[in-house]
This record gives sequence, structure tokens and C-alpha cells, in this order.
Amino acid sequence: MDALGNPVALSLTPGQAHDITQAVPLLNKVEPRAFLADKGHDADALVATLEERGITPVIPSKTNRKKPRKTDFALYRERNLVERFFGKIKQYRAISTRYDKLANTFLAAVALVCVLLWIN
Repeated sequence: MDALGNPVALSLTPGQAHDITQAVPLLNKVEPRAFLADKGHDADALVATLEERGITPVIPSKTNRKKPRKTDFALYRERNLVERFFGKIKQYRAISTRYDKLANTFLAAVALVCVLLWIN
């Protein structure tokens, strides 16, 4: 997502795969200044990769972390753009119900919806 909530890179995974598996490959496609994510992305390896690349991690610490990291919650509030993006693409019935059986066809449909969102 860019600062306006528009998608800049896409990746499709199987339903049982966690989002964190796609974080680094997607980060290789863009150069963000900050990485906003929820507690599910609080992994030492990802945070180390972000800091190594000079990207500010804005990820709240999990409750079981022994030493919680500082989080800029004023910046974290902007993460609602991601959730609103998913809400927008789910308004398209073919996306929300996943009519397409092939992954590449579904990814093309999501890309088309993203183009429509960019235009509006």
C-alpha cells in the first residue's frame, strides 16, 4: 500500500499460508520508509530484515514478547488503510466468493479490481 491506501504490489498464497511468508518478497518490489503490520508480523527475523534495509517497523509487540519494542502508535493508526482496501475489494462479488478456480485467473481479477481502485 502507498500512503493513500492504493495497492503497489500483489502476491497470492494458498489459504493456509500465513501472510508473513510474503512480507520479504513483497518488500523486494517496493522501497517503503515504514512497514505497518499487526501483531501477527512480530517476528525477530522480519524486524531484523526491515531494520537492515532502513525500513521503520511499526508492528506492535506480541503480549508474550519478553522485551516489548517501542511502536509509533500515531503512525500505526494509518494501518486502517489496509483493512479498508480489503473491504473495498470484497465489494466485488467475484473476489469475495472466489469464483475463479485457477490462481492466475483469480490474481488477474484482483489486479483488475486494483486498477479500478487506482482510477477512482
